[in-house]
Amino acid sequence: MKILALDTTSGSCSVALSDGDLVREQFVAAERDHTRRLLPMVDQVLAEAGLKLSDLDALAVSRGPGSFTGLRIAISTTQGLAYAADLPVIPVSSLAALAAGARRQHRDWSTGSIIAALDARMQQVYWGVYSAASPAQSLLPEAVQDPEAVAAVIAGAELDSPLYGAGPGWHYEGLATAPVTATDQNCPIHARDIAELARAAGTAAAVTAEQLEPLYLRNEVTWKKRQKIRSE
Repeated sequence: MKILALDTTSGSCSVALSDGDLVREQFVAAERDHTRRLLPMVDQVLAEAGLKLSDLDALAVSRGPGSFTGLRIAISTTQGLAYAADLPVIPVSSLAALAAGARRQHRDWSTGSIIAALDARMQQVYWGVYSAASPAQSLLPEAVQDPEAVAAVIAGAELDSPLYGAGPGWHYEGLATAPVTATDQNCPIHARDIAELARAAGTAAAVTAEQLEPLYLRNEVTWKKRQKIRSE
């Protein structure tokens, strides 16, 4: 199954092609210019593999949560590609992809559950908990909360040890009381992990380009209101 995956959820931009055991990826740590970078990266990955868009079986994309702008860029680009080649799209949780990448980078975390946390701004984090047995589905509902509330939920939840923390959201001091064995704040989201989670989910999880929607968790109206309050 040939899957092309895209991600612009946070402070990076990546495109990956998964074809059996072969994975090709273009990754750039860049806060901006995602719109300008993304399609050339798609072209480069396909060219390196000697494939055309029409040769693919499916597209995959991070559905969120994450940056409003970042999610819109990746999803709108994926929709355009899906329309052009009449391809199904497999949406993947950005937090699940973050956890999968952390598990890939830290082999000693293989048996524990990973608490993925992205900085949601406004002193909050997007977060979820992912086990090795069920890497695509959070053990607790994905949420956006204050760091102190997250630490309290983790401490009170019946989660098997060891627990590990991954992602830039762990920079908040409010998470310091969370019962984790180790953390890595420098784990970015990689499209290659989105592709592998999409492969595991299979076409049963696919949607059409029209059905593809981002998952913000934070209501956009609420976000605008809080921005207005902060500016007054």
